[in-house]
Amino acid sequence: MVEEKQWYQSKTVWGALLAVAASMVGALGISIDTTAQSDIADAMIQFVGAVGAMIAIYGRLSATEIIS
Repeated sequence: MVEEKQWYQSKTVWGALLAVAASMVGALGISIDTTAQSDIADAMIQFVGAVGAMIAIYGRLSATEIIS
């Protein structure tokens, strides 16, 4: 059985959301150089991955049944 990923489990989706946010910031007249944009995007993707890992660990530790 193949487990289907949720939309928030994809780094591609998070990268696209960050790109939209960067575009909106630019539309508001706030300028961010491309190096900072890249650094912010990398940091956010790593943060989302860390949060996902913490949720997975919490879920496993709080489980009451064995996964078969």
